[in-house]
Amino acid sequence: MGVQINPSILSADFVNLESELARIATADQVHVDVMDNHFVPNLTLGLPVVRRIAQVSPVPLDVHLMIDDADRWAPAYAEAGAASVTFHAEATQAPVRLARELRAGGVRAAVAVRPATPVEPFFDLLGELDMVLVMTVEPGFGGQAFIEGMLGKVRRLRSAVTAAGADVRIQVDGGVSVSTIAAIARAGADVFVAGSAVYGHEDPAAAIAELRTLGDASYDA
Repeated sequence: MGVQINPSILSADFVNLESELARIATADQVHVDVMDNHFVPNLTLGLPVVRRIAQVSPVPLDVHLMIDDADRWAPAYAEAGAASVTFHAEATQAPVRLARELRAGGVRAAVAVRPATPVEPFFDLLGELDMVLVMTVEPGFGGQAFIEGMLGKVRRLRSAVTAAGADVRIQVDGGVSVSTIAAIARAGADVFVAGSAVYGHEDPAAAIAELRTLGDASYDA
């Protein structure tokens, strides 16, 4: 099972989303950042837009909820057509219950942790999850520099996943580029969110292919 490249439409042209989605048809999934201007200091899009994206996207939706009260809102994004829904550890009161509800709805359930949030509390809950997202920038805005200190968190998480024999993907979001993806893959991540590294390239398909090649060559769980 190779690495996955999930371009983030946070770096896309929001006025032309359907054509922007067509430009990343070779990706594994499209990463859709939902922000409410409360959990993070930015406002992007909500349920109606996500529902429409799901109808026209050539690849499945990897929805990342950077919103308050994820327990209330996350299931609605599953119903809107997401293939995977990621909620933040800091924004849920009952992560296991929420993950089970999402899975019961037929989508993959994932939890995300901000740079300052430890991942260790989830080591005993890996069986309840399909993916863990390690944020390698502060969530809220694209184009930030990768926080190298997060590689240790990825390594610890990979060791825990391996020890548990869990079928859990490790996703990294923030500062992923051709210059950082090899080190991140060596640390144990296998799903990569890339925004400006893909949409800032004149040929997004070529950028996706290069990132996938570099990630596959370096990933060794």
